[in-house]
Amino acid sequence: MAWMIEAEDVRKTYRIGKVQVPALRGVSLQVEKGEFVTIVGPSGSGKSTLFYILGGLTHADSGRVVLDGVDFTAMSDSARTRLRRKKIGFVFQKFNLLPTLSAEGNIEIARDIAGHDHGAAEQERIQRITRLLGIDNRLLHRPAEMSGGEQQRVALARALVNQPAIVLADEPTGNLDTQNSEIVLQMLRRSNQELGQTVLMITHNPEAARHGDRIVHMRDGEIVPAEKDPQWSYAHD
Repeated sequence: MAWMIEAEDVRKTYRIGKVQVPALRGVSLQVEKGEFVTIVGPSGSGKSTLFYILGGLTHADSGRVVLDGVDFTAMSDSARTRLRRKKIGFVFQKFNLLPTLSAEGNIEIARDIAGHDHGAAEQERIQRITRLLGIDNRLLHRPAEMSGGEQQRVALARALVNQPAIVLADEPTGNLDTQNSEIVLQMLRRSNQELGQTVLMITHNPEAARHGDRIVHMRDGEIVPAEKDPQWSYAHD
């Protein structure tokens, strides 16, 4: 089996003063190459902590994370950063766009960080993605001049423009209306199916969760069977 993402007995505890708060209690998860997996769970279930560890944005206390055959947890911080740039595209609920740059600038900066040039093929890729997302006529606008839905679509274009092997999306529809949510979800699904990208999405929304191939349920820092997690009206982490 070709695993793109492997997590083995991952544990994380946050320390708040003298209080220890377990966030992950030995989570193990495997995601196949080209699979679209959604992770659901109530607030405090640990799904966002798992997301940040899988993306190398925070460290686990123990356990192992392997991305495309490479042990992520054994890497230095600089090596982990290089791997993120090469293999992972991130989509966050809060967009995280640079306010002084236009939509096009926010997308192109992802190309710069990854070390790509701005040749004709690269520009065509940007145009194709933004056209599919319906923001090709908004590329010269800054974030403050765009709606929330448009900003999220710019953020998604930024995540996809380098054609990463893995797309990690944390509540990508959390701040969007139904129409914009559907556009973002359809684009994630399209990138998964047409480009073979492995997508792992965290969501509290049951309709969004059903866009994936498989739903993983989390509760109290653990992965649990679906029958032990009957709720489908999740609060935001």
